[in-house]
Amino acid sequence: MDARFPKIAEQLLLIERELRVQGWWDEVSPSAEALSSVEPFSVDTLDFEQWLQWIFLPRMKMILEQDLPLPAVSGIQEMAEMVFAGRDVQGRDRQLQVLLKEFDLLITASR
Repeated sequence: MDARFPKIAEQLLLIERELRVQGWWDEVSPSAEALSSVEPFSVDTLDFEQWLQWIFLPRMKMILEQDLPLPAVSGIQEMAEMVFAGRDVQGRDRQLQVLLKEFDLLITASR
């Protein structure tokens, strides 16, 4: 098991919690078609927060549960910056961006 797994698992829980706190957590899944996008971050079918909830978090949890190799890099925080720069979220995204940056740092940390 990769030594980073426990910290990454905790980070995923913090990201989920922040999505819930901000009211960005959906109770109903997007359509199968929306979830099957092949575009990076499913930008053509999902909002960024939906992608985090329905694609990113489940995939990362699966990687941890099945002891699969972690991605070599992560640019998720940069994507968050681009997404939120074009929205009027009045700073509500700041904590989420901090959490995503910490995730990126954990992914690129030495094993």
